[in-house]
Amino acid sequence: MSDRARTPAPAPPAREPRATNRLWGVVRTPARAAEPLFARAPRAWQRMLPYLLMGAFTAALLPTTIAVLTNDYKAGGGWAGALGVAQTVPLLLAVTRPLAAWGLVLLADTLGALVLVRADQVAGHAWPWTPMVIVGYLALMACLGLRESIRTLVGVWLVTGAVGTALGFFQPGGVMTTVALLFVLSGVVLALTGAVRGLGDAQQRIAEQESISEGERARRTLLEERARIARELHDVVAHHMSVITVQADSAPYRLPGMPDPVREEFEAIAASARESLGEMRRLLTVLRGNGDGPGGELAPQPGLGRVQQLVEATVRAGQPVGLSLAAGAAEALPPAVDLSAYRIVQEALANVVRHAPGARTNVSVTLHADEVLVLVVNGPARDAVTALEGSGTGHGLVGMRERVRLTGGTLDTGPLPDGGFRVAARLPLREPGEPGGPAAQPGPDRPGDPAQPDQPDREAS
Repeated sequence: MSDRARTPAPAPPAREPRATNRLWGVVRTPARAAEPLFARAPRAWQRMLPYLLMGAFTAALLPTTIAVLTNDYKAGGGWAGALGVAQTVPLLLAVTRPLAAWGLVLLADTLGALVLVRADQVAGHAWPWTPMVIVGYLALMACLGLRESIRTLVGVWLVTGAVGTALGFFQPGGVMTTVALLFVLSGVVLALTGAVRGLGDAQQRIAEQESISEGERARRTLLEERARIARELHDVVAHHMSVITVQADSAPYRLPGMPDPVREEFEAIAASARESLGEMRRLLTVLRGNGDGPGGELAPQPGLGRVQQLVEATVRAGQPVGLSLAAGAAEALPPAVDLSAYRIVQEALANVVRHAPGARTNVSVTLHADEVLVLVVNGPARDAVTALEGSGTGHGLVGMRERVRLTGGTLDTGPLPDGGFRVAARLPLREPGEPGGPAAQPGPDRPGDPAQPDQPDREAS
């Protein structure tokens, strides 16, 4: 097999969002009615910024408005204070409810214009909208443009012009009318801030689409790699296992006069090979499935109900194994926990066969109130027998730890004083995610996972 076929194509690196993209992502249409401006900003100070700016703006605008009404328009002190408060304090609502703030401010500004009709020095000054009214109104328009729909913004703009036109019928002589000025400026501010908000919405949609595309690319890469592994397993491993099965089944016919113990050995080899082929077919079915649908899970999975057969096959291979299986254990476990328990026993027995052949081994499965204890203990290898493998890759114990972690259980492995080895797995009776079930433990490369101690080479298969 060529190196090219062995090496999967690297997945494209995920692109980091640019600073401008993150900025536009903050300025977008709120998801709910009372959501504050910048509510989805990544940092706390950014989320607080609209409140701070509007609070400071209102605090500066209020005394300035009162001073202008008192000094320039010669409005009475009581009227100036009341109008100043009514025209500026509602601006504090602009961060969360700008439309309600706009209604209150427009009403206060209209009443203020009517009051100023009889002011002592209104002539020669701006009317119906004073300079401070225009400043506050434009700030309110900016808040509206950043969160309201285009239809709402157009309606606000038209109502602003209509109210100014209606006030023109009460216009006193000698004033500088500001109806057209506010109408034009408010339209410009609404258009600009609405465009910024629209750009933020578009950028958010693009980011979501890119995220979906990245996920699809990663999923496609995973499926391609799984298909490649399935092909290699089918072409190489399954082929050799089929050859072993045929040779073991045909040996008694090709070699007449074979002693009965040898014949039984070949029968055991053929049975184990057929079992391995069945496991291989189940694995290929999972690998060739899409990983999300039911297609990959249709093949029946082994569980504790087949531990007896597993032990018998190990005994036929010459390994003395004792089994203590709690009654009803297979029926009491969820499918994922049942499969994990079987695989742990299978891997532990395989380790014994490889690294301590002939060692006396005990397998016990015990049910408790909320967990099942799977315990595999073997003695030291017989001196006259050489281990099949002097050292291992460590994948066996890593695989057992991963299975136990995914079920939310714990695994304890280690050598015994007499030279044997112990594998103890505690698996919960409820799968992670179920009510009352455990949480999956962090993996070996994730924060919070304790480092696993190195194990002797003979168990690390």
